[in-house]
Amino acid sequence: MNQSSESTAGMPAARILIIDDEPQIRKFIDISLRSQGYDTLLAATGREGLTLLASKGAELVVLDLGLPDKDGGEVLKELRQWSDVPVIVLTVRSDEREKVALLDAGANDYVTKPFGVDELMARIRAFLRTTGFHQEAGPIHDDGVLRIDLAKREVILEGSPVSLTRKEFALISLLVREPGRLVTQSQILKAIWGPTHVEDAHYLRILVGRLRQKLGDDASAPRYIATEPGVGLRFVVKRQ
Repeated sequence: MNQSSESTAGMPAARILIIDDEPQIRKFIDISLRSQGYDTLLAATGREGLTLLASKGAELVVLDLGLPDKDGGEVLKELRQWSDVPVIVLTVRSDEREKVALLDAGANDYVTKPFGVDELMARIRAFLRTTGFHQEAGPIHDDGVLRIDLAKREVILEGSPVSLTRKEFALISLLVREPGRLVTQSQILKAIWGPTHVEDAHYLRILVGRLRQKLGDDASAPRYIATEPGVGLRFVVKRQ
């Protein structure tokens, strides 16, 4: 990882994560960003990039689609389960339908390779202005018993870490981002299992049961996950 600690204005620098398996492109973008006073995080694989984002945080992600361990589209899909950080995709694909699909999957913008550094820098500056130098918030929920920090991918119950599967974490992320709001079964099934599983409510029942067990929650007197039978789930705002 290369990074500078402060911007030229003496304020904390925006941190940008670069996920690209080509060393020359990583180096090219890294040098360009650091010359403008940004902090940088560098990853050569999708898994490394997701780990860095979860552990270090970032204000923006530059994501290449052609990664060695998983397609960039899959990285984007997994990232969107727990983070709303702006993502600019780097792609050599020129098909308009693929670009639309990327935007629908959660990308904020795309730059087609080969690209000019001035264009990329301009788009990065535009997103940072739009988000007001957005940073992932601190813990999304902390009531002194249960602490959920989506940026760090941490769930702590009574001081002890709770080990969640990817789908369990995706579910609690969906709910805790909308405290008190009903999230429908179809919305959850589509987000976690995909659009072909919106009728598979039994998947969700099993997942909710496992998650409740790990959180010490009781379906008959829920502290955290309340069920609206046949409709959906909501994250309980206040404990009684």
